[in-house]
Amino acid sequence: MTGLSVDERARRRGPAWHRRASSAMRDLATASPSRFAVLVFSALILVFTALFSLPIMASDGRVTPLPDALFTAVSTICVTGLSTVDMATHWSPLGHVVVFIGVNVGALGVLTLASILGLVISKRLGLRAKLLAAGDSNPMRAHGGPVNEGQAVRLGEVGQLLATVALSTLVIEAALAILLYPLLLASGVDAVTALWEAPYYAAMAFTNTGFAPNAEGLAPFAQNYLLLTVLMAGVFLGSIGFPVIYALWKHQWHLRKWSIHVKLTLITTVVLFFAGAVAFVILEYGNPKTFGTMDAWDTTFQALFLSAMTRSGGFSIIDIGEMHESSLVVGSMLMFVGGGSASTAGGIKVTTLAVLALAVWSEAKGRPSVSAFGRRIPSDVQRVALSVVAWGATIVALSTITIAHLTKAPLDEVLFDVVSGFATVGLSTGLTQELPDPAVFVMALTMFMGRVGTVTLAAAVAATNRTQHYALPVERPIVG
Repeated sequence: MTGLSVDERARRRGPAWHRRASSAMRDLATASPSRFAVLVFSALILVFTALFSLPIMASDGRVTPLPDALFTAVSTICVTGLSTVDMATHWSPLGHVVVFIGVNVGALGVLTLASILGLVISKRLGLRAKLLAAGDSNPMRAHGGPVNEGQAVRLGEVGQLLATVALSTLVIEAALAILLYPLLLASGVDAVTALWEAPYYAAMAFTNTGFAPNAEGLAPFAQNYLLLTVLMAGVFLGSIGFPVIYALWKHQWHLRKWSIHVKLTLITTVVLFFAGAVAFVILEYGNPKTFGTMDAWDTTFQALFLSAMTRSGGFSIIDIGEMHESSLVVGSMLMFVGGGSASTAGGIKVTTLAVLALAVWSEAKGRPSVSAFGRRIPSDVQRVALSVVAWGATIVALSTITIAHLTKAPLDEVLFDVVSGFATVGLSTGLTQELPDPAVFVMALTMFMGRVGTVTLAAAVAATNRTQHYALPVERPIVG
């Protein structure tokens, strides 16, 4: 290199503007990964809004109004599944392709997507990129500092995790599409149409989005339980999170090697899945508009399917708007919890619920610390979990109040759709498609904050940790 001229060295380093842009992005990613992640997602939403506004994207060749284009872009990038237009008929074939691409891009995760972008720019996965990507498997790392406790994915394994994210997305969606294709044919879909619908349904299941490529949705497949089971499997794999998929791939069924994150995610997911199904059976078995006309087998399966979809899947067989108010409340609770961390699902995440439940149990038993599976859960993790719940509840409350005021719709329907938007689920009572433009923007903001808000808040909370060399006097306020 010493024998090269100044001009030759500059040429090899690349254009000056490229170096400055790369340096600026690296500095931003290091200084505030959460801000960088929000910036990346915001930029993607703006790009897809512009795309959906093009006449060529609509089936009628007209410009899609800005509120609908923006809402579709947010719902696509945030893998929500709510819509203000008929997704099957409004968009042209090219529009459906853009939706397909958008959900797969958005499903990668906020910080994972940002780290991959940094990898593309810098051509290598350095320490900064690893710290950024690690924030998606543990938000407490997003400030760029080390943590002492064992993690779901160690920093040295981040490169493998990113490969797992990309590879598992491709392999799982391909496998789901292969399984779905003959099942679609058996349900009467012609061979050519099934070639498109199979990968589309596979992507919508794994990304937990829930859009359907046909106008009837899943209604034509209501009795094809094998097809519905494949969709449930896709939703489950997408909702457990990429760190869990990575751990299962690396350690298979060696339970002793599973981290506490993997164990809490799988156990809580399974418990909520069956508990939700039992609740729906109890509450809806006498409702003639939902489960009331079904036999025992159909009721059981449809309850399991509905429970799986309220975790973030977004597909539905029954008319959600015809469910009892009590069932809507149960559905809202399940949606608010959502799926696993660093997954395609939304909500406050199952590990957050598990950590808080363990903290409550430890307090009730008078234990000095919170522990599970022979491991202590530190207090900073508990504080982040509590902050995430408080942040999520605040978003839901403010959005519900605002939309209820704007629409004057029944509160149970507003709450259900707002929680569905916040938790990126996609189930709806039918209210979302009837929202006025101001409420559309509120719901779009709710979806955006639900997808990136809890992660960025957790990162912000972790980033505020500072070494304190003194202790303040203790005084206990009355609580409870």
